[in-house]
Amino acid sequence: MNGLLILDKPAGMTSHDVVARTRRIVGERSIGHLGTLDPMATGVLPLLLGRYTRLAQFFGRMEKAYTGSIRFGQATTTYDAEGEAVGPFKPVSLDADVLREHAQHFNGELLQTPPAYSAKKIGGRRSYSLARAGETIELAPVRIVVHDFTITSVNGDTAEFRVTVSAGGYIRSLAHDLGQRLGCGAHLASLRRVAAGPFHADAALSLDELATLAEAGELERHLPHPRMLLPELPSTTADAQTAGRMRNGAMCNLADFSAAPYVKVFANRHELIGIAQRVAGTLFQPAVVIG
Repeated sequence: MNGLLILDKPAGMTSHDVVARTRRIVGERSIGHLGTLDPMATGVLPLLLGRYTRLAQFFGRMEKAYTGSIRFGQATTTYDAEGEAVGPFKPVSLDADVLREHAQHFNGELLQTPPAYSAKKIGGRRSYSLARAGETIELAPVRIVVHDFTITSVNGDTAEFRVTVSAGGYIRSLAHDLGQRLGCGAHLASLRRVAAGPFHADAALSLDELATLAEAGELERHLPHPRMLLPELPSTTADAQTAGRMRNGAMCNLADFSAAPYVKVFANRHELIGIAQRVAGTLFQPAVVIG
């Protein structure tokens, strides 16, 4: 099966676990996800199925939007509720307005240090593997952009929030750094990804819904239409001769899209042949061929 599937990842599963479960449900071996979610997190996990995995390079590094909660009074080794406590718990009395003021400090462009327990690589090894082995981890700060980091409510020692962050940003680090700024320590208590680029939670399927649709043979009807994917790329429908050249990897002439460097090429309303790259004028070279 070829297409893009928007899943609602449940808590307690790694993104790899979700891909493995989807392979069994759908019966498709070639599946890749567009952005990892931690096991504790839930929400939007876009998956490319079949030959659509060849399109991954065109989705780039997507901005993500989240909601969640932060518990104040204690930092953890992983910066979330699954880690070990760092020091004793400190009773806190949170003022919502003060907390919102401190959260505003993180909006905009900033240098963020990823958690030691992350998938970042150091000398070819995952940072979390080194951390679990007791090695000291020093990860270089990464420049990210944070939009709309807002505290929406406070209840006891826990605050609810919403945030949008550029690719590469860690919400766990935001929670930890906010706790450090307040001097009381904090960790991420819960997290839900509500959007990844153009993909939103209201269009996501649970694994149970996925299984039901797949068993009924109705899954393809619930996948986003191919012409809706990569909306920043213009689309063109090729005639039979041009489609044949495209499928064979040969250069072909396509409708002129002015300065557009890439175009999506379709054989008909629904069937995506691939993506072509402009060589000059109306002459294009296939960059990715789907089928």
